[in-house]
Amino acid sequence: MTATDPSDDGALVLFSGGQDSTTCLAWALERFSRVETLGFDYGQRHRIELDCRENLRSGLGRIDESWERRLGPDHTIDLPALGAVSETALTRDTEIAMSADGLPNTFVPGRNLVFLTFAAALAYRRGLRHIVGGMCETDYSGYPDCRDDTIKALQVALNLGMERRFVLHTPLMWLDKAATWGLAEELGGQRLVDLVVEGSHTCYLGERGERHDWGYGCGTCPACVLRAKGYTAFVAAACD
Repeated sequence: MTATDPSDDGALVLFSGGQDSTTCLAWALERFSRVETLGFDYGQRHRIELDCRENLRSGLGRIDESWERRLGPDHTIDLPALGAVSETALTRDTEIAMSADGLPNTFVPGRNLVFLTFAAALAYRRGLRHIVGGMCETDYSGYPDCRDDTIKALQVALNLGMERRFVLHTPLMWLDKAATWGLAEELGGQRLVDLVVEGSHTCYLGERGERHDWGYGCGTCPACVLRAKGYTAFVAAACD
C-alpha cells in the first residue's frame, strides 16, 4: 500500500503502555481490520511504561484471536528534544506540584500536538487513515492539549497540511476513569481488566514495586490517585 492509498479500515494507536492507551488499543482492535501502534521516548521519568508495551500487545492477542490477527507492527519514535525543552516534573527529577499558571508541573507543553503530528506523518507513510489517542478532558489534570477543541483543531491542521482526510479518534474524551475501567470490561471482559491491572503502567514516578488493587505505582502521584479513584468507583458500581 502506498502513501497515496490510505486504507479506511486501518488505524494507528498512540500506545504508551498505560491504562488509557491499552483500553484505546482494544477499542481500535474491535473496529479496524489492521491496527498498528506507536510509542514515544522523550526522556519521561516513567519510561518504564514503554517496557510494558510488548507484553500488553501479546496479552491482547491472547484475549481475542481476531485482535491478534488485526494487530500489526509496533513503532517507537525517539523525541529527546521534547524532553530537553521541557522543564517539567515529567521530564525532570523534581517534586510534582501546581505551577503559578494553575497547571500541574507535569504538563509537557505541546506534547500531544507533537505526538499527533508525528503519528500523522507515520500514518501517511503506512497508509493508515485513522489515528487513535487516549486524550480525555473529563477526568484529567487540566492539560490544554487533551481538550476536545484542541484535537478537533489539530485534525483540521493535519488534513490541510498533509492533504489527507485523517480521522483523530479519542474514545475516552468524555469518560471518567471509572467509565474507562468499564469500557475495558465491555471490550475484553475481566481478562482485559486484569491485563490492565497487571500489565499497564501509569505512575508518573515510574515506580513498579508495590502492587495495589488497581495496579502498580507509588500510589500518591496524580496519575496513581486518579487511576485508584476510578478503579474504586468501578468496583463499587459493579457490586451495586
